[in-house]
Amino acid sequence: MSHADSPVPVKARSGNTLTGRMCPPGDKSISHRALILGLLAIGETKVRGLLEGDDVLRTAAACRALGAQVTREADGAWRIAGAGIGGLHQPEQVLDFGNAGTGSRLMMGVAGSHPVTVTFDGDASLRKRPMGRILDPLTRMGVTVVDQAEGGRVPLTLKGPRETIPIRYETPVPSAQIKSAVLLAGLNAPGTVTVVENQASRDHTERMLRLFGAQVSVEPHGEAGRLITLAGQPELRGVELTVPADPSSAAFPIVAALITPGSDIVVESVMTNPLRTGLITTLMEMGADITLTNERENGGEVVADLRVRHSALRSVEVPPERAPAMIDEYPVLAVAAAFAEGETQMRGLHELRVKESDRLQAVSDGLAAAGVAHRIEGDDLIVCGDGSAPPGGGTAQTHLDHRIAMSFLVLGLAAPGGMAVDDGAMIATSFPDFVPAMRRLGAEILEG
Repeated sequence: MSHADSPVPVKARSGNTLTGRMCPPGDKSISHRALILGLLAIGETKVRGLLEGDDVLRTAAACRALGAQVTREADGAWRIAGAGIGGLHQPEQVLDFGNAGTGSRLMMGVAGSHPVTVTFDGDASLRKRPMGRILDPLTRMGVTVVDQAEGGRVPLTLKGPRETIPIRYETPVPSAQIKSAVLLAGLNAPGTVTVVENQASRDHTERMLRLFGAQVSVEPHGEAGRLITLAGQPELRGVELTVPADPSSAAFPIVAALITPGSDIVVESVMTNPLRTGLITTLMEMGADITLTNERENGGEVVADLRVRHSALRSVEVPPERAPAMIDEYPVLAVAAAFAEGETQMRGLHELRVKESDRLQAVSDGLAAAGVAHRIEGDDLIVCGDGSAPPGGGTAQTHLDHRIAMSFLVLGLAAPGGMAVDDGAMIATSFPDFVPAMRRLGAEILEG
């Protein structure tokens, strides 16, 4: 399925127990970065387990347009022959990122820091997403915004300098995308680039930069922040790596098993980076029966197999400082909360309003369609459950958002009335195998 296809209505029905093992697709964040750093490296990078969703394939196409040779082998491995820092080519066409917010924002840091002129565009959803927080530090580094849609949105055109200006930048919000764009732009700076975070965000870029040979230091800053320093103009070298399973994708079978009576599944090779496990922490606080086994290292990250069994969940209060570690998982957490006893309070969700959709409103509308009592108070979402399954039976409007679609299909697997979504086509952006993978566990999900 692709977000560019005609809408594909999808419905999930309850009644089946979920059993068996599954491995979610490769982590989207790692997949984007593996391609991008492969582009900037000298020599060949080989990547196994790359997420072959539409978002990542758009980044692969952008890397080709900027001078990398990107090929997929018969065994599923990807090879990237890099152009090197300072060696990017002038692309012949617009870089169309479809629905890929991460890919487009990170690539703005890469392309914007080189002496090329690049136009970025995307689908209707991406065109609604603000890019100003990325453009602000980049312009300070010498990048020229030649043209942009109203409100700093795509389509926009950037013209890069021969070398970027090394800066010290304090991120206005905890955002791995902002931090990563600055660090990637800093690779072509003749000096040291520093990013100050008052609250730590995902650290995949720092980890992977080190893997490719960059000098990156990370120090504590304040109570919960970090000070990241990058030495500019390193010579990155191609590497071999395996992409761990995406915890944001693993969230859907995990919650499905927790809320579906009698279920017992194993989700394999899930990344357990502490800056990505906010959902697991929260679910365990709610009483979830989740056991981590076979912990090991994969692609510079720690991974584990997760055994998940149906559980009676109770309400909790999720503090706002946990948001960076689970920002993409709040929609499916809201589904889990609908089955829990009491009021689950999710605090400080402003960032959900600037995702693929206004996710906070989309979650609220979906919960209403499922008959779930809830309310929004400012940037807080409060979900009220009684420990039993909500009625379901409605249709959730997805607004071209893959996580909204999957979250409410998960709800339908345990709600007596099931649940439909108006369009499941865009699920391919992050979890192309979602429907068949869930069916193999026993789920009843119908397309069309």
